[in-house]
Amino acid sequence: MLDKILGKKDKDKNDTPDLRKNGKKSDSDSSDIGGRLKDMVGKVSGKPKDEGKPKADNENKKGSSDKKISKPMPKPKPQPMDKPRLRPPEKKKPGGFAGLGGGFGKQLPEDDQRTLVGAAVFGIILIILVGAGYYFLVFAPYQDTLNSAKMAKINEVNSYFKGALAADPRKNLILADIDTGETPDQVLAVDVIGPATSAWREYQNQQINLKKDPYGRVMISYSTQPTGTASNDTNSTTPTTSASDVKNLIVKVADAQKIVNEADASVLANMDIVTPDTVAVPIVIVRTQAAGGLINVGDAVDVYQNVAPVTTGNNTTTQTAAPTDNSPKISGATVLAILRNTTSGIYSPNTANFTHTTQFQVNGAGLSTSTGQSAQGDVEQLLRAGASRNWNEAQINTLLNAYGWRLSDFERVSNLGELDAQYLILLEVPRENALWLIQNSGSVVLTVPTQRAPEWMITELHQIYGTG
Repeated sequence: MLDKILGKKDKDKNDTPDLRKNGKKSDSDSSDIGGRLKDMVGKVSGKPKDEGKPKADNENKKGSSDKKISKPMPKPKPQPMDKPRLRPPEKKKPGGFAGLGGGFGKQLPEDDQRTLVGAAVFGIILIILVGAGYYFLVFAPYQDTLNSAKMAKINEVNSYFKGALAADPRKNLILADIDTGETPDQVLAVDVIGPATSAWREYQNQQINLKKDPYGRVMISYSTQPTGTASNDTNSTTPTTSASDVKNLIVKVADAQKIVNEADASVLANMDIVTPDTVAVPIVIVRTQAAGGLINVGDAVDVYQNVAPVTTGNNTTTQTAAPTDNSPKISGATVLAILRNTTSGIYSPNTANFTHTTQFQVNGAGLSTSTGQSAQGDVEQLLRAGASRNWNEAQINTLLNAYGWRLSDFERVSNLGELDAQYLILLEVPRENALWLIQNSGSVVLTVPTQRAPEWMITELHQIYGTG
């Protein structure tokens, strides 16, 4: 049985043993058996038959089969193995989105990787939508509100700091405060009118002292249009408003300083103080146009225009263009002279006769006396006689001084007056308003401002309202 396993042939049984091997089995036999065992082990382990077998064994086997005695080949010495080395870390296989599939030592299944990728994409889209919604619904409207507040404040600064104060240092400081504002409330809280008022008061008071005329007066030019104002630079040749929108006021220096100190920047920025350039314009008006005839030399009056309907030949009524504002055309015009019609200076005994009767009784006897006064004359003729120096000039001045004004004042006290009287009034007005006054003298109305009322009006106001 062993022979069959070892695969020995029958012819080998009869071989004569080799006595030179000292009773030991030959190397061929042992090598043959060992080779067969290695082949069996190789078949089980899957190694090739000749792997690791030196060529000398094959030659010995061949020589043993040929029954030749040969010197055994020395076995090669095993070479010393290299020193053990550390194995490099294995590279992880990329898998999933950003390594989510196989970045934790174990690759996730494909379905889980798709779920994670979808969740990541959905999260990114959600973040983008939330950011866009915040920008368009919160951030952008807030920035628009902030920018609108800044623009409103900047426009306010430009409306106050203009003309002569366009380069004022306080303007740059205010603009810097507006620019650094982080919220609309902070921007709107920046004070503009306060610094602007202080700056304009300083400038306008300097202008009053520089522009006053030899009579201690200045002329204040102002605009009645809120959107268009006259330039405060007197050297400017391009006006920002039309001549009809600019009003002039001639006042004393003290009154001008009072106006400047009481006004704020919204008024002072639209005000121009210049030296008065005036002319005297005579106009003939009726009593209703001449402030009731109760004005005297030196009074200041405001000139308005009365636009009345005009009746044409076919009995149709047309209305001319009415003024668009309530301000006077000329403010602070001075009455230099006033003349009343000569018909008011003629009187006769029939019109000027005063009789006084006195009755008294003594011891039952009655006695009565009667006295009367009458006067007649022509004031104009008396004036002519005085002018010819035929009469005592001093006496005439005493009798006829302010005859017309005293006549009007007596009429005011008696509440009776000549309503049809005409007046020639010499008005001092700015030169630029002279032509307008001449062309519209038939429709002008003189009024007396109560802030600068004459003495008789002040007395009447105190009697009516008290001294306050």
